[in-house]
Amino acid sequence: MGYTLEAIIGSAGALQVAVSQLPAAVLVSLAQDLALVPMTDELFDAVTDGTTQKVLGFWNLPGGFDRELASWSSAGPVGYVEADFFGGVGSQRSALWVAGELVLGPLYVSPGEPFAPEGSPIAQLLARLGVERDGYGDEFEAIGLGRHRETADWLP
Repeated sequence: MGYTLEAIIGSAGALQVAVSQLPAAVLVSLAQDLALVPMTDELFDAVTDGTTQKVLGFWNLPGGFDRELASWSSAGPVGYVEADFFGGVGSQRSALWVAGELVLGPLYVSPGEPFAPEGSPIAQLLARLGVERDGYGDEFEAIGLGRHRETADWLP
């Protein structure tokens, strides 16, 4: 069974303000006052500047959207994450912007490569967002990112 996630993650309040003018953006509540905005094809098309260069090494971060995420981070930390796993093998990427600056990443783990002692790229980003493990194995699990197996499944 596979797992794929391509999404923006940040505080619910900061993301609510940021996506209010983007009809293609869907805000999904997570635990610990965080929210997720799935990077759907519709959102990708709405926010891309049309360039095809891979931004910061991500597969599905729209051209120029890293600058928009930096802008959004003036209201609170904003991260972008990607994960792709099948049969327990896969990769993760993450980056975090705070006050207009890229402060974490991009972090990347290739298929077959172990996670850093600090955790997976996504867990490290979530820790920087203040996620508490509270008895869970890691921050990823603590906010319920395993709830859905595909990015589109996060949509209502």
